[in-house]
Amino acid sequence: MEKPPQLAFGWGARDASGVLAPFSFSRRATGDDDVTLKILYCGICHTDLHSIKNDWGNAMYPMVPGHEIVGTVIDVGRNVQKFKVGDKVGIGYMVGSCGSCESCSEEYENHCFKMITTSNGVYHDGTTTYGGFSDMIVVNEHFAVHIPDNLPLEKTAPLLCAGVTVYSPMKHFGLNEPGKHLGVVGLGGLGHVAVKFGKAYGMKVTVISTSRNKEQEAIQHLGADSFLVSSDPDQMKAAIGTMDGIIDTVSAFHPIAPLLLLLKARGRMILVGVPNKPLELPSFCLIQGGRMLAGGSVGGMKDTQEMIDFAGKHNITADVEVVGIDYVNTAIVRLEKGDVRYRFVVDVANTLTTA
Repeated sequence: MEKPPQLAFGWGARDASGVLAPFSFSRRATGDDDVTLKILYCGICHTDLHSIKNDWGNAMYPMVPGHEIVGTVIDVGRNVQKFKVGDKVGIGYMVGSCGSCESCSEEYENHCFKMITTSNGVYHDGTTTYGGFSDMIVVNEHFAVHIPDNLPLEKTAPLLCAGVTVYSPMKHFGLNEPGKHLGVVGLGGLGHVAVKFGKAYGMKVTVISTSRNKEQEAIQHLGADSFLVSSDPDQMKAAIGTMDGIIDTVSAFHPIAPLLLLLKARGRMILVGVPNKPLELPSFCLIQGGRMLAGGSVGGMKDTQEMIDFAGKHNITADVEVVGIDYVNTAIVRLEKGDVRYRFVVDVANTLTTA
């Protein structure tokens, strides 16, 4: 006998205003290969901001955002092997993929052309996916990861997206070698985690920002070795050709040619931010010195679990401001202005009520 859907409750956007309000909906019943989570915390990502406002033209309303999810398992399907009731589990940017393409077979589910996003996606059964600004979620066990016991859950939630978004390309493009010089462009939700990973790898880390506002925090609090003001021509000129790699986390339009010139010959710059306007790329910046420019989009499930385990080993967490669900619209406005150090996390379990 087929199990009925499960009632769920969250906050969702109903149009491109992006304003979130209480929303009742349903989740599928726990399938044979599924785990059901009680959601405890969920981070707020720039992608949530773009999605709820339909900046990318693909919004499906009503939309429940949120893809930096941590919670506890409250039910498991009969075929589940990885998890048991009571386990602490994380869910990131995706909840499904085709499972049979080259990318999936190589454990890069994030590159699957049929990848299913945790929010604003369409699942295998044709239903809309609703994200983590809600009380519970059902997911195939393959798309969930174990959370190490030593990591505080509210500070771990952002690692499920922001963390793996920088960890995976740093790993695959060689920006994780001890002694190498890494530039981190932007000190926001992604950038501050990239600094922490870079230092854990034993790298020299320079934060690159448009102003000195975050210099003291970058060096004294996050452990960066130096700070480069990209709007200062003299500083930028002095730093030309000094970096082995750069990870660019900025999600607003910005010039990248001056950044590429900071690379040594055959250096690599990885874009992980998603500006809503196309960036300009003068080809000479790449041709001279054989520099490389690439992109990264979260990471596969193997990388995600590896990243969380690495974070557990090195006690790496995100710097967060925990808010209640009733503050989420204000938090999104502040996020749009860059007014957060460095990630908002919604305390779902303690503040989401149906009353």
